[in-house]
This record gives sequence, C-alpha cells and structure tokens, in this order.
Amino acid sequence: MKKFVLLLLFCHVASPVRHCMKYFYTASTGVPNFPEFVAVGLVDDVQTEYYDSNTQRMVPKQDWMEKVTGDDAQYWDRNTQRALGSQQVFKGNIETVKKRFNQTGGVHIVQQMYGCEWDDETGDTYGFNQHGYDGEDFVAFDLKTKTWIAPTPQAVITKHKWDGQPGETEGWKNYLTQGCIDWLKKYVDYGRSTLLRTELPSVSLLQKTPSSPVTCHASGFYPNKIMLFWRRDGEELYEDVDHGEILHNHDGTFQKSIDLDVSSVKAEDWGRYSCVFQLSGVNEDIVTKLDPKMIKTNRDRTEIRRDGEKPSDLTIPIVAAVAVIAVLIIAGIGFAVYKIRQANSSTSSSITSETEILKPSLESDHQTDHHAHILR
Repeated sequence: MKKFVLLLLFCHVASPVRHCMKYFYTASTGVPNFPEFVAVGLVDDVQTEYYDSNTQRMVPKQDWMEKVTGDDAQYWDRNTQRALGSQQVFKGNIETVKKRFNQTGGVHIVQQMYGCEWDDETGDTYGFNQHGYDGEDFVAFDLKTKTWIAPTPQAVITKHKWDGQPGETEGWKNYLTQGCIDWLKKYVDYGRSTLLRTELPSVSLLQKTPSSPVTCHASGFYPNKIMLFWRRDGEELYEDVDHGEILHNHDGTFQKSIDLDVSSVKAEDWGRYSCVFQLSGVNEDIVTKLDPKMIKTNRDRTEIRRDGEKPSDLTIPIVAAVAVIAVLIIAGIGFAVYKIRQANSSTSSSITSETEILKPSLESDHQTDHHAHILR
C-alpha cells in the first residue's frame, strides 16, 4: 500500500489555486505504544482536527477552526460521539478482514481515507474514498460509476455488499461532489491567513564525510508545492541524485532534501553544479552553488565542539521522530505494518461467509456535518 500511504500524506495539489481536504481513520492491533484508533483531518496538508482512542475527544488543531464551527457549541461533542462510534466499528473491521485472510494474532491495521479536491480557478473538483489493510489497497470507491473496486479477492464480498446499497453509494457521491466541496471552501475562506501564506526556506548544503553525497536541504517552506533539484551548467540532473520525501516541521512548514553523488565529480568542476529550490507562485528561485566552503560537515561540528564553542545545527532535523504531526505517524505505521506482515505472516486467499462485512453507512445528518461520512 505504498501508493496508498503516500496519498494519505499529501494531496494531489500542483498549484496555489488547487485545494484539498481529506480525513483518514486508522485502527490497529498489536502495535505497541500507539492508540488503537486515530482520526485526523487535514486541509491543504495542514492538520485541522484530531481524535484518538486514548483521549476519546475530537479537538481542533487550528485556531481558525473555531470560526468555522461558529455558534454551534455542540459541534465538537457531536463529532466526538461519531468518532467513538467509528472507533468501535473499525475495531470490528480488523477482526472481519483478519478472518478474510485466515489470520489470528499479530500486527494488523485498517485505514480509510476520503476527501475532495477543488480548483478555485477552474472550479474542477475530485472526490476519493479508499480503504486499506496491512499496507495494501483493500477497496476503493469509483465516483464516476458509483461502484466499489476490489483489487484483492478478500474484498470481493465487501464490493458486492456495498454495490448492492444504492442509497449509500448515492450518498457518498453527493458528499464527495457537493458537501465535501462546500466544507473545503469554508475552511479555505476561514483559514486563508494560514493556508494561503507563502514562506521561503533556508537552504543548506550538508555532507557527513568527504566521500558521502552532498545533501541540499531546504527547510521552513510553505506550501509544499515545490521543486528541489540539482543542475549542472544550467541543466537539471536526473542521474546521481536521490530525492527525499517532503516532511512536516513542527511549526506547520515543510522540509525536503536531495542528495548529489559527487564521487565522480572533479574538484575543478564543482562550480558547475548548483541546487535549485522553486516554490509555486514565487517567481524567483533560490540557487545554492556547490561550494566546498558552504558545506557543513560532521568534521566541522567536531572541531567546533573541541574549541568549546556552541555547536551549530549541521544535521537535518529529525522531525519525523519528535515533531512530526500525527498524520505522518499513522501513515508510517501503516507502511511498517505492511513490511511486518510480509516478513512474519503468510496470507491465505480463502474468503469467509458473506455475513462478515465492513459497513460504510452514512448517518442521518450527513448534509450538515462532514464527519457523518465514516466507515461504519
């Protein structure tokens, strides 16, 4: 489910006028020191709300979320109750799918991701609703045909059951094409000071040892619609480079790195190389020349400490471990569970009784609250 995890992390946004809202739910079993159920909402990859089975409370993660709810004092209480219901349903879902795969104990995870995209310039919209199990796609909603797609035999029962509920599929279509878009527009309007801001990064060149690749590290940019690449003599390089993932910083900005293998680059040719950072909507690029004098290394750090001076920040921040927001943790665990399952368990293709089924029902007030669209 690597592609599924990546989709959870970032929306398919390619320009400042394209916005995305998504919610995902994660239920797990056998994962130590992690809540059994987590629900997270994001708008343009900014976390807006959060719930887990330990706190059992849906809470806003942005100040402007209070404006969105307006005078509705019961909004968070109501959605807390919905999350509690989802928690119980997802707990049962894990057991259902485990039976589908003839599994008993072990580490397992069920995920759902749904939401929509909207281009405020063209008016184009897109909706999505996917479910995954142990790092693999399990079942997904085709908005055009209003049918469910089952990429694995164990999901065929679910597909037939859900396809046979036209009221449910019609409800999802209405939500993904209308209700979800209305909420997204509302969020963008109230959160524009945060969501529509532009922040340029600091760019550093890092190298562990003289034989290591040179890392171009950009941190502190927003939004995440960026290009970071190495070029030589003005032409972008595609060989001898290794792209890192875009990661969240604790302050809501992003960071990304890209490595350049310099083992075959002659010393006199270093000046031909440069790292280029481009931010969507900003005309001027940030260009950093490959200059040995500008590279921060572990050796430099040791020498500074030996002199008794305060060490400078020479390493890439380990935000994934200490400051990353919950969505990255959830998606990371999803992929980790996939690797664990590959290594430690064998999968059977047999299918159990049709009475075992995931339930995607919509609640009665789904026209007013987007949280009603949950996996039930």
